[in-house]
Amino acid sequence: QVQLQESGGGLVQAGDSLRLSCAASGRTFSTYNMGWFRQAPGKEREFVGGISRNGIITRYADSVKGRFTISRVNAKNTVYLQMNSLKPEDTAVYYCAANEGVGSLSAPIEYGYWGQGTQVTVSS
Repeated sequence: QVQLQESGGGLVQAGDSLRLSCAASGRTFSTYNMGWFRQAPGKEREFVGGISRNGIITRYADSVKGRFTISRVNAKNTVYLQMNSLKPEDTAVYYCAANEGVGSLSAPIEYGYWGQGTQVTVSS
């Protein structure tokens, strides 16, 4: 089992950057594929980015490609989401998630462990 804790959210202006962190505790972090998802008010949770266990494979939602970067440092049990050129439509609660099996990296159903989320608000 793994516990996840996000941090780094906040209120920023359009065009600004933020870096979210997700610290994992519990079983060996390097055995998990990791993902970031977000949920805006009144909308379903959506995929943002995913990264494989060894960090070689990454995948992004079309809406964030070229602006967001997912990375991980297994020695620190941490996954990051660097968010640049933020837009008001990026406003949401951001969640990190862990998957100890196989999968596409992008489907929420693949992930068995979730953090509590961190709020990101982008003003125009």
